[in-house]
Amino acid sequence: MAAGGGSPSIVEFFGGEDGYRCGYCRSDTGNLSHGMWAHSMTVQDYQDLIDRGWRRSGKYVYKPIMNQTCCPQYTIRCQALHFQASKSHKKVLKKMLKFLSKGDVSKVASEEEPMDSHIEDAVACDFPYKSESQVSQSELTPLGVDHTESVQNEDKDSGETKEEVNVQKVESDSLQTCAAKDTPVPGEPSHSAKVVHAPPKPGKGADLSKPLCRKAKDIRKERKLQKLLQNQKCTLEGSQLPGGDQAFLLQNSKPKTNQPKTIEDFVLVSLPDDARHKLEVRVVRSSPPSSQFKATFQESYQVYKRYQMVIHKDPPDKPTINQFTRFLCDSPLEAEHAPNGPECGYGSFHQQYWLDGKIIAVGVIDILPYCVSSVYLYYDPDFSFLSLGVYSALREIAFTRQLHEKAPDLCFYYMGFYIHSCPKMRYKGQYRPSDLLCPETYVWTPIEQCLPLLENSKYSRFNQDGKAVDEGRLKELGRVRVLHKRTVMPYSVYKKRRKGPSDEANVQQYASLVGQTCSERMLLFRS
Repeated sequence: MAAGGGSPSIVEFFGGEDGYRCGYCRSDTGNLSHGMWAHSMTVQDYQDLIDRGWRRSGKYVYKPIMNQTCCPQYTIRCQALHFQASKSHKKVLKKMLKFLSKGDVSKVASEEEPMDSHIEDAVACDFPYKSESQVSQSELTPLGVDHTESVQNEDKDSGETKEEVNVQKVESDSLQTCAAKDTPVPGEPSHSAKVVHAPPKPGKGADLSKPLCRKAKDIRKERKLQKLLQNQKCTLEGSQLPGGDQAFLLQNSKPKTNQPKTIEDFVLVSLPDDARHKLEVRVVRSSPPSSQFKATFQESYQVYKRYQMVIHKDPPDKPTINQFTRFLCDSPLEAEHAPNGPECGYGSFHQQYWLDGKIIAVGVIDILPYCVSSVYLYYDPDFSFLSLGVYSALREIAFTRQLHEKAPDLCFYYMGFYIHSCPKMRYKGQYRPSDLLCPETYVWTPIEQCLPLLENSKYSRFNQDGKAVDEGRLKELGRVRVLHKRTVMPYSVYKKRRKGPSDEANVQQYASLVGQTCSERMLLFRS
C-alpha cells in the first residue's frame, strides 16, 4: 500500500441526471454516469474507487450508471503475472523486432489489432466539461477540524513542498528492467504481500565477475542480453540502468526450457550491432510535471494532435493544447512514495516510446498500489503499421511485472472498461487471464464466466451468489467526511449546521457510490 501522509482527497460530487453523447453507439443522450471533480486524490482512494467501477478522465472521475446507460462499461483487469501472450500478440512483438533490426515495414493483416488504440475509451473525449469545478483553491484548504474528526497535514501547501523533494529525487533514480518470475500469485493483491524477490548475490546467477561453470551457449546468450542494455532500454526520466540491476536482469531473463515465450523474451532480445532502428521507453511523471515531462511537452502534444486528426478525424482546430492538458496531463493523483513501493513512486505518468530520438507513441498510465491502470494511448499515425496499440499494451503488462519485483502488492494491469455491447471494444478480453468487476457486489469474476451472461443481456450481475451483497456498501451516513467552510467535520455535525434545504439525498447517493471506506477518508466539499 502507498504511503499516505499527504493531503486527503477532496472531491465535489455532481450526481448523474443528464445523459450525454456515447462514443460507442453514437447515441446523443444515452450515456449515463455519475461524476465528481477530484481536486486532489490519494492513490489508495483512487485504487479503491476503480475497484468500485469508477474511472478518471483528467480530474473528472466518473462511474457509469450500469443498469441504465446505453453501453454498460465493465471494469476489466488482466492478471499480469499469469499473462501468456497469444499467437497474434507474438506476431506484433516479432513485427517490432523485424522493424528494429532490419527496417522491415511489411504490413501484417490488421485483424490482430481490432482498434487503433488499446485503451481507447471514446467516452473520455466527449465529457461535458460543464462539470468542471468553479471552487477557488483557498476554499479547499482545510483550516480546522470540528469535533471528533482529526486530519493530519491539513496545510496542503506543506504537503506539496514534500512532494517536490520526492519528485526531484526520483528523477535521478532509475527504473530497473526485469523479467517475469514463475511465482504463483493469488487472485487478490492483498494476499501477495509475502512474495518478495531478493536480487542475486555476487557469485550466484549472472555475476560475471565470478562465473559459475556454464555452457558456452548460455554465456553467448548472456553476452547478447548485455548488448540489449545498450540497444533497448526502459528508463525512468532518461537515466541509465545501474550495474546491479543489469545482473538482476540477466539472472531473471534466462530462457526456461519447454516453456512458452514470454513478452520479456521478445522485448529483452538482443538486437544486432547493425540494427536499423533504436527503441527506448521512458517513464516520466506527468503530475506534478517532472523536468523531463516539461522538456518533451510540445513534441508529445504534436504527436497527440496528429493522432487525433488522422485516426479520429478531428478538425485541425479541435485537438487544442488545453484539451490535451486537461484530458491527458492533468491528474488529481498525488505523487506518493513508499519503502515497499516502486522506485518511481505512485501517481500519474507518461510512458514515452522513442524511436531514433523521436517520440512515436505515448501511453498515459497511473501507477497505483495494486495495479498499473492504463488511461489512454496516442501515437504517430505514420507508424500505424507497427500495431502500437497492441505493442504498448504488452509493454505495459511487462512494466507491471517489472514493478511487482519491488512492490509485491502491485500485480494487476487495468485496461479501463470492457464494453461487450460494442464489438470493437471486445478485444480487451483477449488479454488473458482477465476478470470483470461485478456491477452490484464489486467482486472480480473470470471473464470466461461473464461472457455467456453478456451474450444474453448487455447488463448483467456476475456474482452468481444471489445472497451476496456489496461488502463495502454505505453503513453509516453520519460518518461521511465533509469539508465545509474550510473545516473538516463528519456529516452528522454538518447536517445540524447546514442552512437551507436538506442535501441528504445527494450525500447519500455519493457515499453509496464511493463506499463506506472512501466516504470516511475523502473530503466531500460542501459550499
